Amino acid sequence: MKAFRYSRWDGSQDEFSLDAESALEALSDLMMEGLDARQALEWMERYGFDLAGTEMRVMGTEELISELRDQVQSLQQQFDMSHSMDEMAERLDEILDREQGALREAHGHESSRLNDFMQRRHEGSEQVSDRVERFRDHEWQDVEAEDDYRELLEEQERMAALEDFLNQQGQRFQGPEQAGYEQAQEIREQIEALQQMMQNLSEGNFDSISPDQLRDMLGEPGAQSFILLQDLRSRLEGAGLLRDGELTPRAIRKIGASALADVYNALRKGLSGEHDMPGYGTATPRPDETRGWEFGDELDLDIVKTVMNGVRRGASPMGSSDRGVSLQVDDFEIRQKDYSTETTTVLLLDMSWSMSWQDRFPAAKRVALAMDQLIRTQFPRDHFSIVGFSTRARELQIKELPEVCWDMGDPFTNLQEGLMVAEKLVSQHRSASPQIIVITDGQPTAYYQDGTLRVEWPMGMGGISPQAVKETLKQVRRITRMGVTINTFMLDDAPALVGFVEHMTKINQGRAFYTHPHQLGSFLMVDYLSQRRTRRR
Repeated sequence: MKAFRYSRWDGSQDEFSLDAESALEALSDLMMEGLDARQALEWMERYGFDLAGTEMRVMGTEELISELRDQVQSLQQQFDMSHSMDEMAERLDEILDREQGALREAHGHESSRLNDFMQRRHEGSEQVSDRVERFRDHEWQDVEAEDDYRELLEEQERMAALEDFLNQQGQRFQGPEQAGYEQAQEIREQIEALQQMMQNLSEGNFDSISPDQLRDMLGEPGAQSFILLQDLRSRLEGAGLLRDGELTPRAIRKIGASALADVYNALRKGLSGEHDMPGYGTATPRPDETRGWEFGDELDLDIVKTVMNGVRRGASPMGSSDRGVSLQVDDFEIRQKDYSTETTTVLLLDMSWSMSWQDRFPAAKRVALAMDQLIRTQFPRDHFSIVGFSTRARELQIKELPEVCWDMGDPFTNLQEGLMVAEKLVSQHRSASPQIIVITDGQPTAYYQDGTLRVEWPMGMGGISPQAVKETLKQVRRITRMGVTINTFMLDDAPALVGFVEHMTKINQGRAFYTHPHQLGSFLMVDYLSQRRTRRR
């Protein structure tokens, strides 16, 4: 369990504020789960978030409210408020007893003034504040009793507030400690402040909340968390990451870079999956790097280094009138080159309902963002597209990818149409190394036949959907004839899925991997980088 340490800001520390990029990282984690930007922000405000790169957790309003509620319950379990008005009732009765005696002595037992006084004293509400109010216009006989009454009258409003509080919440106070009047007033004010704070937090009325007041209630952690929550939206907007509740292109690029960094971090842990790349493509010389010529190499000589090799060897001049140098094959120095190739890659992303299980879809979405970031920054000449498929398939624009979610309640998998869309995208961007990457957790269960969309439940538990498989494999053969490689990453090891992928791989001669969602990025990125790896010669 993590231990978080806080201290009061005294002006000597760095200014306490929210780092926008850390907030974006927390936001993107929620968006990977299928929330849009607005929903993710509301979630962060309500349930809190961890600040990346720190040991600090920002408490959300629910957690702050829970701590405030605990304080209320603690007071309720500590005190008994059932007799908190007794003191004021006794003071009033003592004043009224003195006035009653003075009236009797001055006017007699049967006087109208005494009768009027007794009627006021014994009729109506028994709340102390109401009894005090009834004598506001009374003509007092006892001067000292009147002075004491005027003092009580000044307290009448506070008494009414306490009585109303006790009527609504008094039964909840069942503690062992009896609270007197003044202590009860302090408890009332404290609880009303706590409850008002809870209401403001619940309704998002952040402008009505004083951080200092919250600090008094919850201490430094609560105050700091509130300040960060209060600054959350404005910090993201000020950093150019959020506009009108939507992610900006800059934010999307940063999310992609973060996803890519996560994948590279996993790669550095030693996950395997490298594949050799044949030496074809464009050759780019590497400045100042050469090697000796070998049989079969192109004769792309570095003239200066070749001649210098001859000079160092002590080659004799070619003739008395010719100042040239006699060279041998061993003197030949050729320039080192990197061979690379431009590729077209289409990522097919399963968006069927089952992808919501076991963190499959968030992991797949992170990979899509990471690949987009990798290709745009390191391989800008490559073409990269993303196609989402469930019962239907469609191309996904990178700007919508952070907010895209699996298709709720849609259990069917139309890989055939996904491959059809991919075929069109590959045809639009011809290259020597086209490839399709499929990330899925299920065999095909939807397909098109004669222009009609059909769905087909598997035949029994763990069975296949034979017609869907048949039509999908037809599309695999079509794509294979185009020279497109299909690499498949399976997020489930169900026999039906494994069997289908084996058939698809046999037809296409691509590769198939079974991997856990948390390892998906590493395997996929190693494979892509291996395809892209340059050969040095």
